[in-house]
Amino acid sequence: MKRLFGGSPASDGARGDANVPAGQRVYAIGDVHGRLDLLTELLDAIDRDDAGRDPAKTTIVLLGDLVDRGPQSKQVIDHLIARDWRGRDVAMIKGNHEEVFLLTLAGDLEATRFWLRIGGAETMMSYGTPAELIDRAGPLDIAVDFMARVPQEHVAFLQSMGDTLVVGGYCFVHAGIKPGVPIDRQKPADLRWIRDRFLDYEGSHGATIVHGHSIATEVESLHNRIGIDTGAYASGKLTAVGLEGERRWFLAT
Repeated sequence: MKRLFGGSPASDGARGDANVPAGQRVYAIGDVHGRLDLLTELLDAIDRDDAGRDPAKTTIVLLGDLVDRGPQSKQVIDHLIARDWRGRDVAMIKGNHEEVFLLTLAGDLEATRFWLRIGGAETMMSYGTPAELIDRAGPLDIAVDFMARVPQEHVAFLQSMGDTLVVGGYCFVHAGIKPGVPIDRQKPADLRWIRDRFLDYEGSHGATIVHGHSIATEVESLHNRIGIDTGAYASGKLTAVGLEGERRWFLAT
């Protein structure tokens, strides 16, 4: 496990443009995409990092896209449901991949076709749907097989995921926000799917936006946003940001 820092490579970076209220600490984790191995490694590192700092009310935020592309989407959800969070608050943000997962469970065959093109096949196979069925059958037969394999506990978990979390001067979302629109008036579609219009915007959002969704080789720690999707499913690097007061630091596998 290596530890990365915004700004200085030797110590936590102090930033004056956003803050976490006194007595609180937040860790946010980028897109997991079915990599249970990296998720458990990073969560264990967060446990050690949190224990090594002064006592605080700690919140762990997962920024969505827990599923698809990697091989263990079902196992990722199992782990998050069963994990001992040691009394800390946990917030799950819904990503665009969870959105399409739920649409498939609701019987939307157009969503199923789309999902199969963006990594849904790997999720289905993690639940036991045969690869041969996915390769040869139509979306209806695939969806019917898959739907029967998803535990109700997983459905409830996915449905309970939120759209945003605001802590002090930070707003946690999956993809980003539409510039110029107040956070409490954002549309779920933008929160889960937006890309260039958000990434290219250089003005203030009224809060520092912490997000995943858009892959970068390194953390993007900017004045108005922090992007922490480092392409874990392909790169092997799953990243988290730690936030406390005006400080931010990074952990990565």
